[in-house]
Amino acid sequence: MASYFVPPVFAAFLWWFSTGAVLLLVGMSGRFGWLRAVIAIGLVVGSLIGLAASADDVSASAAYVSFTCTILLWGAQEIAFLAGWLTGPRAEPCPANAKGARRLGFALRAILYHEVALLICGAAIVALTWGGSNPVAAWTFAALWTLRQSAKINLFLGVPVTNDQLMPIPVQFLKTYFARKSVSAFFPISVSLACAALVIMIQRIVEVAATPFEIVSLTLVSTLFALGVLEHWFMLLPMPAVTLWSWGMRPQSPPEEMKMDQSPDSADSPAVAVTPLTSPITAPTKCRDSNARQRLEDKFRQRFLEQHPASGLATAVGLGADTAVTINGRTS
Repeated sequence: MASYFVPPVFAAFLWWFSTGAVLLLVGMSGRFGWLRAVIAIGLVVGSLIGLAASADDVSASAAYVSFTCTILLWGAQEIAFLAGWLTGPRAEPCPANAKGARRLGFALRAILYHEVALLICGAAIVALTWGGSNPVAAWTFAALWTLRQSAKINLFLGVPVTNDQLMPIPVQFLKTYFARKSVSAFFPISVSLACAALVIMIQRIVEVAATPFEIVSLTLVSTLFALGVLEHWFMLLPMPAVTLWSWGMRPQSPPEEMKMDQSPDSADSPAVAVTPLTSPITAPTKCRDSNARQRLEDKFRQRFLEQHPASGLATAVGLGADTAVTINGRTS
């Protein structure tokens, strides 16, 4: 029974923990850049060694090793991507007026290096496991790559919930390529195909899998695939997707325009509240408008008193007798 219940728990935990750990590592301050690089390189080397060692092993433990090593290899390239080391030749926001094929071209150039890195990872997995008896690594990578491409296409075409709060600062420019709107026709097609593939996987677990290796391997991959489908539904429904990895997210630094200029003399001064950029401009603007209005009212009042000196308005507006006498050198 452990072959049926342990793999889903293990796959779900590894999916959840690895995602949060990558966000936590990428969110560290710049002085930890060397640590990110060391961990990423270590993950690549360790995962490739593990994949080569388990390529011909068909035990249940080998299925766990192959699955874990593939997730770690995927995590290494995610670190490189989310840290901004491996994005594309045009790592810039999408122009506001870009539409259609032009917008697609900008999007592809923004993540081209990342996509090539994914293909290299897949080629390395195939090369290390080619001819072996353990296909778990290839299955796992195929599931990750297929669902990731589907998610990217849906985000590009439009979904109601983008969950872009998970994007670290180095790749926040990618938010400009997301379309937050009603789902396109691609969403139901992609989700339907993914659900059909998931049903086939589960059916094979129940009807075909006989050995512990087959049960564990199919269960691991199908659980990962189900979690990928769940991520698609996060784009449609207001589910608390961000809270799943809130422990791995670091507070984002405010944009430069929200920061207050600080002179060298005030470096040791107490902290003050940061206000939006428009605040210092809005107050003087309102003050100028009020002064201009007041001047117009005073000018109108003075002109009226000049033309109707006996109207009694001077008393109504609180003007003294002396004021009334001095208007145009006449008294009322």
